[in-house]
Amino acid sequence: MKLYLVRHGETDWNLQNRIQGQTDTPLNEQGRRQAQELAMKLKEKHHISSLYSSRQKRAFETAQVVGRMIGLEPQIRQGLEEISLGKWEGYTWRQVREQFPEAYQAWYNNRRYQVPPQGESYQQLLDRLLPTLADLMEKNGGNVLAVTHSAVIMTLLSFVYDTPFEDMAKNYKTGNTGIVEIEPDLFFGKYKNTQKA
Repeated sequence: MKLYLVRHGETDWNLQNRIQGQTDTPLNEQGRRQAQELAMKLKEKHHISSLYSSRQKRAFETAQVVGRMIGLEPQIRQGLEEISLGKWEGYTWRQVREQFPEAYQAWYNNRRYQVPPQGESYQQLLDRLLPTLADLMEKNGGNVLAVTHSAVIMTLLSFVYDTPFEDMAKNYKTGNTGIVEIEPDLFFGKYKNTQKA
């Protein structure tokens, strides 16, 4: 059994470097092409038995394209959605630094636990993501594919490989429709440690 996480295809906000968070942006034309290419790659090289998606349009559209190609209906799962960045959504990071300097600095210095205005922290994202992924893997014997988002993938990898959350973009930045494989034994070993704490 393998767990694959895939980032959704491109959106106009990706092109504009705008913070999407939980704002429900759709794929653009390039994003739809990327989803088709992803579907072909998955059909040829991976054997997916279960397909899940974030509820957000950009992820679910990507999952639908993949599902049509590999013969699976994507199932929306709570917990796979992108991090909420609250008031900062729709801005570029440069605009956030200029317009929310104190809140941004506090978040920048402690981004794992600091909550942006009306948003959620990376730790809060992790707290909803880990049980969701554990449940998906426990209920499926074959290879699982979850279509999700950049911060979700970077947060999970920072947790699994025990690397600083401040370095997640440097270490684990994933392009649109990038595929990341998570080793189930490593995941469950780390996850079980959180249950003991």
